[in-house]
Amino acid sequence: MADGEASGAYREFKALVEAADRKFARARDLPLYGGGDHHSRKAFKAYTRLWRLQQERRRELVAGGLRRWEIGEVASRIGQLYYARYLRTAEPRSLVGAYVFYEAIYSRGYFAAAAAVAGGGAGDGRHQGLLIRYKELRFIARFLVVAMLMRRAEAVDHLAGRLRALVEETKSAYPVPPAAQLVAEDNKHPCSPKTNFKEWKQVLQELGRFLKADGAYKGSRSLRYDNLFDSFPSNLASIARFHSKRVLKLKEAVLTSYRRNEVKFTELTLDTFRMLQCLEWEPTGSYQIAAKELTENGAVSDQSGPSGLIDIHLSTEISDGSLPSNPQKAIIYHPTAPHLLAVLATVCEELSQDSILLIYISASGFAEQNNSFQKHASSSLAAHASAASTSTVHNPNSHISSDNHLWLGPRGSGGPNNLYPEDLIPFTRYPLFLVIDSENSHAFKAAAIHNAEKGEPAALLLSPRISSAMTGAESTGNGSQFTYFLTAPMQAFCQLAGITSDIDSDTYANAENILLSALEEYEGILCTSVGLNNVWGQILPDPFLRRLILRFIFCRAVLFYFHPEEREQHLPICLPSLPESVSPNAEAIKTPILMLAENLVVSNRFHFRDSSRKRK
Repeated sequence: MADGEASGAYREFKALVEAADRKFARARDLPLYGGGDHHSRKAFKAYTRLWRLQQERRRELVAGGLRRWEIGEVASRIGQLYYARYLRTAEPRSLVGAYVFYEAIYSRGYFAAAAAVAGGGAGDGRHQGLLIRYKELRFIARFLVVAMLMRRAEAVDHLAGRLRALVEETKSAYPVPPAAQLVAEDNKHPCSPKTNFKEWKQVLQELGRFLKADGAYKGSRSLRYDNLFDSFPSNLASIARFHSKRVLKLKEAVLTSYRRNEVKFTELTLDTFRMLQCLEWEPTGSYQIAAKELTENGAVSDQSGPSGLIDIHLSTEISDGSLPSNPQKAIIYHPTAPHLLAVLATVCEELSQDSILLIYISASGFAEQNNSFQKHASSSLAAHASAASTSTVHNPNSHISSDNHLWLGPRGSGGPNNLYPEDLIPFTRYPLFLVIDSENSHAFKAAAIHNAEKGEPAALLLSPRISSAMTGAESTGNGSQFTYFLTAPMQAFCQLAGITSDIDSDTYANAENILLSALEEYEGILCTSVGLNNVWGQILPDPFLRRLILRFIFCRAVLFYFHPEEREQHLPICLPSLPESVSPNAEAIKTPILMLAENLVVSNRFHFRDSSRKRK
């Protein structure tokens, strides 16, 4: 092979990389909602051409100077495009596509081998090695997010260990040089990465907190909607009666979480991570088998040189035709109030007439708050709330009195950080399902949203003002409790009752069966209740929203019996009200919770004897 021919092929490859990178940058900078698909398609097309070139002319490219990490970078970009498509469209096959590319990159060591070779020298070689090492660190962080969403526990544990080891290896291989050497390197390489690992140390700390919370109960089911467990055939006829009237389907959702010191990894908070999965279908058996085969195929080891064995179209070959499409979700990380309202306006423009928009907001109620309402036992919190209520009367200028908004910001007060319930009234021209998880959630009850809509009555699920916990228990590391109940009710019940993660697997499985039977019974009662408000009637046929409502009923009843006396601050509320037949006082609602507590040997932590208490 002539050297000129090889170098020409490599120059063509580099030119295509530059063109593809420009398209990738445009696609990456666009928000993952409200259009922009054409930029993603252009980027995919560019990388398809690039990938085919390295497949067809691999020998020439290697002879011309192609290095392994360059193929890894291209494959990583393709994986990022698949992941972005998943976030934009909620298509599971795109998530599988991202996983396949990432797994293949990792198993073939595209970055690892290159970083070791490049970092072996000094000067430019050291600089090149550090650049590749940072690429590898960022790649593993991205791979971890995809693996967590795919619920690949073994892969997550392995990648987390590898990320920790890689940070330590990099610190040892690239120590921080003296100041004079830093100046010299900056002059020679103005864009060189600084060997300051404080940021990666923080990433590892966040990852540890996240995995501890997400993996608290190893035997738990997927958070996604599984027809095998979450659909109850005995109630299908009762649900079908609502189809004679107007029925709304969940097709769009806006999810955001903004709390100080919240559990998160990269830009995915634990609360949105849970809610994201809760609004998706669990793939069926045939889909899972196909996905497993593809991921295993993607992991074929090849250390002989840059490989083109990964098929860029692989994820288009698998689909789950037995399930409807997942609702599309806009996941907004730490927005200001104006940003969130702008997103809502954009999403509402695309709603169809039979659609309802779910808005999920998990946020603090006060500036400079460190989620103290989640830190203390229920008794001390109740006393604090009572004192705060009294102080509000005598000192209306205190921060407690300014509890009519949610706080979206790191510090300071006022301006773009305050989200008021009235800010959402313009969007009630469309059907809305609001889930507000905050100690100031009651503001959405007191404000003029309910009964002041601009055309469509809204459904609201509002969290308790005060989170509940066993005396002396620490619950801040588990995310927001209300969200926990809505997305993983069995785990939330265990956490509330102080049950540790080492619970016997058979006992836990039996408890899950009791919970499923309870939810089936709750569903039957709710769907046959007389006087059910039409706001709920028109959304009950939607499986995702119906499951959230049933879990709300469970959550409210559990918290009701957790406290010895009625305290409104500890209970979630819904607007409009649900029928009395599903209130905590109803015997059919109470009995399964008692059975669940007895099965887990924690009935002494609840107060079932006095069932005559009435909700205020």
